[in-house]
Amino acid sequence: MHKPTRERILDAAHELMRTLGLSRATTKEIAKAAGCSEAALYKYFASKEDLFVAVLTERLPRLTPLLHRLALDPGARSVGENLTEIARQAVLFYAESFPIAASLYAETRLKARHDTAMRDMGTGPHMPIEGLDAYLRTEQAAGRLAPTADTFAAASLLLGACAQRSFAYDTEGRIGKEPPQNVDDFAAALAATLLGGISG
Repeated sequence: MHKPTRERILDAAHELMRTLGLSRATTKEIAKAAGCSEAALYKYFASKEDLFVAVLTERLPRLTPLLHRLALDPGARSVGENLTEIARQAVLFYAESFPIAASLYAETRLKARHDTAMRDMGTGPHMPIEGLDAYLRTEQAAGRLAPTADTFAAASLLLGACAQRSFAYDTEGRIGKEPPQNVDDFAAALAATLLGGISG
C-alpha cells in the first residue's frame, strides 16, 4: 500500500534536505523523489519554507512538542530528569537539523528570504529557547528553581551547549571526532551542571 502523497513528500524532503542541504533541495527535485508533480506538492505546502518547517516538526526529534508539554505541565518527574530529557532531545534535534540548514549560511540572499518567511510564519530557531524559558519559568513559579535564576540565560546555555556539541562532534561516530560522552551521559551531565546554578 502506497503512503499518502503528503507523507511521501515529507519523506523525500527530509532525505533531500539532509543529503543536499536546504538550498539545493528544490521543490522540483523533492516532488520528483516523492513521485508527484510540483503542483501536487504545492497543494500540501504553501512554500519550501513551509515544507522545511514540516520536516523539522514531523521528521526530526520532537524537541518543540516536549518543551510545549512541559511548559504546560512539568509532570511528576524532577527538574533534573526533565532537563536531561530536554538536553537529549536537543542534541538529537540539532544533529539532524544542522546538515539541513547549513547551506543557508553560504547564500546570504537565500538566508534573508528564509528568515523573512520563518518570521512571517511565526517560527524560527529562537523557538526552542523561548519554549525552554517558558518551562523553566513554570518550575520557578512552583518554587523548584531559585527565584533569582535567569531562566532565559539558563535556556540559552543548555540549548547552546547542545547545538555546539552537534556542531563540534560527529554524533553518530561515523566520521571526524567522536564526542567524549555519549548522548545520554552528556545530557545528564549538562542538566546536573545547569541545575547546580539555578536550583533554589
